[in-house]
Amino acid sequence: MPPPEAASTSFDALAREAAALAAGGSPTSSPSARAGELTANEAEVARVMQICNACRYCEGSCAVFPAMTRRLEFGKADIHYLANLCHNCGACLHACQYAPPHEFGVNVPKAMAVVRVQTYADYAFPRAFGALYQRNGLTVALASAAGLALFLVLALALRGTLWHEPLAGDFYAVFPHNLLVTMFGSVFGLAMLALAIGVTRFWRNVSPGEVPPGGNAPALAEAAHNVLKLKYLDGGHGEGCHNEDDRFTQSRRRYHHFTFYGFMLSLASTTTATIYHYAFGWEAPYPVTSLPVVLGTLGGIGLLIGPAGLWHLNRTRHPLHGDDAQKSMDLGFIALLFFVSLTGLLLLVFRDTGAMALLLAVHLGVVMALFLTLPYGKFAHGIFRSAALIKWAIERRLPSRLQLGSD
Repeated sequence: MPPPEAASTSFDALAREAAALAAGGSPTSSPSARAGELTANEAEVARVMQICNACRYCEGSCAVFPAMTRRLEFGKADIHYLANLCHNCGACLHACQYAPPHEFGVNVPKAMAVVRVQTYADYAFPRAFGALYQRNGLTVALASAAGLALFLVLALALRGTLWHEPLAGDFYAVFPHNLLVTMFGSVFGLAMLALAIGVTRFWRNVSPGEVPPGGNAPALAEAAHNVLKLKYLDGGHGEGCHNEDDRFTQSRRRYHHFTFYGFMLSLASTTTATIYHYAFGWEAPYPVTSLPVVLGTLGGIGLLIGPAGLWHLNRTRHPLHGDDAQKSMDLGFIALLFFVSLTGLLLLVFRDTGAMALLLAVHLGVVMALFLTLPYGKFAHGIFRSAALIKWAIERRLPSRLQLGSD
């Protein structure tokens, strides 16, 4: 048992911290906060988590709150982990008795969103690229797509092949196969390398490398299930999350599904075509009933519906549900996905006409812009969030270090 003077000191420290939290300050007992390691935005997450940890009304809403209860204070790694575990569904904001305009001003979705986008830049490789895209996401996305498309259009115009006799859909008569593989394969490979380095940095920072009883396989299976279902966009009760107001809606979940599975179908189309070409020697163009074309068409439709819906939801979302400063980055990624799909479908429809070369150049320019921005924009949130869900699936299988109550 600690001596009375030590207990008194601890009580006084807790009382001072409670007073600071109630006044809207940041926690003072955290060693990381005292050492000045937290940014102002990270300190705000620590502040609201301390209040939420005392209340626990939202404990069943999503994975953030049960993960929160395993901690008494929140260092930088904990904050980065919880921020990426948050799906920004808004359920906790509308359930919170301390939300604005209360003097405590607890707004978990916004506080998490601000730090979450900070992590994309903090762990980005190279870091400067992440900061650039964050500040000017929509402008960088559209300018990159337009610039790259214009470059390819001018290259065709100089060769005199911008408008041509129908080529029966033979893209490689416009741009040789090896040239396309070299250009797009190298850019996509570098983007995936940069993203892998970023998420590896994040994982090393937030995960102590513990292995639960029974190994990691059940945790990985659970995390994959939650990712594929977008489980935590259900508001914790299955009725969905919020957008313009406090009404529940499944719209965000549905449009995310259209976008995610549209992207995966498009990737499957490209992968299948690659197997056809190199394993079987079957060269493009493929018939409209072939597997690569069918997968690409279905993926393209998904990438029209999903991004269009997410654009609308993003533009109409209540300002308290997230960080308005991120709209440019979010909309930039959404716009690139939409235009990749739109130009791809137009190319499919008009591939047997003299406009194929022009449409191909525009499509390839937009695709290249998407690849270049993948590691630094909204695409990263899916990778970082998946890593956070894996950590949570592992963590919940481990005994709590706090050993409080029934732990």
